[in-house]
Amino acid sequence: MNNGCMIRFSRNQFEALMGHLFPGDGDEHGAVLLAGMGTQNDKVTLYVREVHVARERIDYVKGKVGYRALTPQFIHKLITRARDERLVYLAVHNHGADWSVGFSHIDIQSHETGYPALLQIARGMPVGALVTGRHSMQADVWLADGRRLTMDETVVVGNTIKRLHSAPRKVLSPPNETYDRQVRMFGRQGQTQLASCQVAIVGLGGIGSLVAEYLARLGVGNFVLIDNDRVEESNLSRIVGATHSDALNRTPKVDIGRRVILQANPLASVMTIDDDAAKESVARVLTGCDYLFLAADSMRARLVVNAIVHQYLIPGVQMGSKIRADSNGKLLEVLSVNRPLRPGKSCLWCNQFIDPTQLAREAKSDEERRDQAYGVEEANPSVISLNAVAASSAVNDFLLDYLNLRVDSGELTFQHFHHLQNRLAMVKPREDRACPECSQDGPRFGRGDSIPLPCIEG
Repeated sequence: MNNGCMIRFSRNQFEALMGHLFPGDGDEHGAVLLAGMGTQNDKVTLYVREVHVARERIDYVKGKVGYRALTPQFIHKLITRARDERLVYLAVHNHGADWSVGFSHIDIQSHETGYPALLQIARGMPVGALVTGRHSMQADVWLADGRRLTMDETVVVGNTIKRLHSAPRKVLSPPNETYDRQVRMFGRQGQTQLASCQVAIVGLGGIGSLVAEYLARLGVGNFVLIDNDRVEESNLSRIVGATHSDALNRTPKVDIGRRVILQANPLASVMTIDDDAAKESVARVLTGCDYLFLAADSMRARLVVNAIVHQYLIPGVQMGSKIRADSNGKLLEVLSVNRPLRPGKSCLWCNQFIDPTQLAREAKSDEERRDQAYGVEEANPSVISLNAVAASSAVNDFLLDYLNLRVDSGELTFQHFHHLQNRLAMVKPREDRACPECSQDGPRFGRGDSIPLPCIEG
């Protein structure tokens, strides 16, 4: 197993923690985080669910050995909560550092003195510590089998994506003339981040195929493509890279996506999954990705991807286009949508973009649908230029937000392009504090692998 781990925060959790640790007095302060845990490809990731600040002179007092320490009462309350909730216990304090930070020898000594006992109380769950500077963070995480993990990276997911390390990282990638014009915008470091990024595209139809093309030409290095559909003649007007031969041979859409990506970026790594994104085995792959592009029509795919965003603190986006006409063929609505998804901030369930009736219908077999007289649905209208509006808007947001190129205003909006009215509506998402999917007090938020995703078997 890798000896490093990743830590993920939502932006509001991170700001609450840093506001407590760095109030402007130049002193040391403390807190405890409780986090879910996930393991993907032998890599441990911790998902911060709860932030418990330690009150000065009550929970955080003068230490017997070090400068300050958490009180035994505060520690006991939270280690037992971590045990009962199956969460990871992480004690946090700050140093007066900026871009580089590390534990002192007294810090390490206190870990080695106290953490074996905490591991016994935690009953199999890891325990650990974080030390943070203003722009840096380091970890010492103790696993139940005795191994210790340092921190590879901390990711803060808000509208934009912020990263912290224990020290500044050097950009080692050589210049590549292919991306020269892009590097002039966001630098070699940004291009390196794109090359190491792993994105998932769920649905490789009209919108997803465009997303694959755009991301490949940006230099994104790692792809997971998920779709269990085949190309038909009627798809050729809108699926990038599809040919008449593909339609004749019923080529899987993921294979066309892979071909398009490698034509644009031969160095890319592409995993294709010719299966349903709502299956548990497929959804597990998504939990190891850095960004999720949802371009599938099904409610089951929406439900699962939405759950992953909040359960694993992974940013994503849902895209679509819609054309509606009356019985005489008069156009009533021509719409393209770009709906960014962020942990605890925007939710497809809260905003009623997951239809429970359609979800129940999709759960039935073809035979059950026939028996219950559901009939045969007509294909929805689709036009490549409308798809391109949604795809390009979502990819632009990914580029600017993933590389942290713009200021996070704190306001998140869905973009609805109403083409008949030539109008862009910036829609503020609804937030239901009691939502079981996205609420930070609900059963799913930040839980990682400790609870199941809403998947079907397989």
